[in-house]
Amino acid sequence: MITFQIDRTRSKTYLYQQLYEQLKQAILQKNLKAHDKLPSKRELAANVSVSFNSVNAAYQQLVAEGYVYAKERMGYFVEEITMFEVEPNEALQEVPEHLREDEKTKEHIASFSHMSADHASFPLDSWLKCEQQALKAERKQLENYVHPQGLYTVRQTLARFLRLTRGVKCRPEQIVLGSGTQQLLRQLSSIMNPDTTYGIEEPGYQRLRHLLESEGRSVAYVPLDDQGVSMSYLEKSRVSAVITTPSHQFPTGIIMPISRRIELLNWAVTNENRYIIEDDYDSEFIYDADAVPSLQSLDGSNRVIYTGTFSKSLLPGLRISYMVLPVPLLEKYRDKLAFLMSSCSTLTQLTLQRFIETGEYQKHIKKMTKLYRVRRERLIEELEKAFERTIEITGANSGLHFVVTVKSERGEREILERAKALGLEVYGTSRFYQQVYTSTHPSLVIGFARLSEEQMEEAVTTLKEAVYGV
Repeated sequence: MITFQIDRTRSKTYLYQQLYEQLKQAILQKNLKAHDKLPSKRELAANVSVSFNSVNAAYQQLVAEGYVYAKERMGYFVEEITMFEVEPNEALQEVPEHLREDEKTKEHIASFSHMSADHASFPLDSWLKCEQQALKAERKQLENYVHPQGLYTVRQTLARFLRLTRGVKCRPEQIVLGSGTQQLLRQLSSIMNPDTTYGIEEPGYQRLRHLLESEGRSVAYVPLDDQGVSMSYLEKSRVSAVITTPSHQFPTGIIMPISRRIELLNWAVTNENRYIIEDDYDSEFIYDADAVPSLQSLDGSNRVIYTGTFSKSLLPGLRISYMVLPVPLLEKYRDKLAFLMSSCSTLTQLTLQRFIETGEYQKHIKKMTKLYRVRRERLIEELEKAFERTIEITGANSGLHFVVTVKSERGEREILERAKALGLEVYGTSRFYQQVYTSTHPSLVIGFARLSEEQMEEAVTTLKEAVYGV
């Protein structure tokens, strides 16, 4: 019989757990052998001076986990348990130091990050109001798993909205909602021809390249000229699906003119397996002209796969993106991926639907466009005042970032290291190149979504110190 060590200074609710743990260890260490009979519940309760209920709870947990079994009117017995070949070693389960994460977010004096939105200006009260309305009116929708492509009514709202704002021609059936562009691209690549070669803009969004390569897909790097993706390269390449950002090339900011858009569409129709994947990631914000219609709005041959996200216009943490599939690919999607579950929160979908239908989304975009326009102009003014004629600013007509090229004897790496040491978050353009990056002068991607006007002077002064300071 084993001896129980009961710590009575702990809450009584833990007494059964102590009994359970000690009995379990006795079985695993073979102090109690297979088919040994355990004391009756009343006997053990009396011997250890605990309640009958505590012993009963411990026994029931041991039965549930398979350590003991019960025989009617005979009691409880130890199960015959297969022993570990290798005893559990807690030291082996420790996460090594180099894999541990810092739970504290590093604070910066200012951030030129291109990867976020202005969370302080997000209309939280309006969003929560739409969420509460959705919960009350659509509670039944939350009781079930929804269509793999997302709720039909949400896709219906989005189809109308995209037609009005981006000229996108589609029915709700063609829209697929997902928890991010990467997740949607993974689905898309699974229905495309296995021998498809994907063209990634160079420079371009490297996360998509990493995803495709991790999926074993063939990837090629399409250079840019002053109008966007190089047609001369595409014509000679093996690329059959090019991923492009025509409304605000990432990261250069080039807006693809109509002539190049038509050339690109003409390239796609010369082969039945060619597609254009249009990444319209931040087209909501344009400052010096009217919005440029989407490439998909010009497509009359079902060759453009349109993708977009609410990460820039609302918040990245909402995790809601979408793609519009041409009908031939929709057929393949339904055939191959009908088993999927929607990766978007049903509540987030319903809240977004109401946010759009009540006009709150359009009101927010109007407000943020005005705010970002002022912020962009003030930042450019501060940069030109501080750097005078030693910088060149490009790609500032739309979106939430532009590129600054500086005349400096220092290279990009040194500038970024110095900026980091000074507490300034900023990124260089070299990280968006896969092939060898060569440039006469270093270029920086300057995002302004998170940069308040109060921070600008200090941020620009710190950047200048990183570039030219001792």
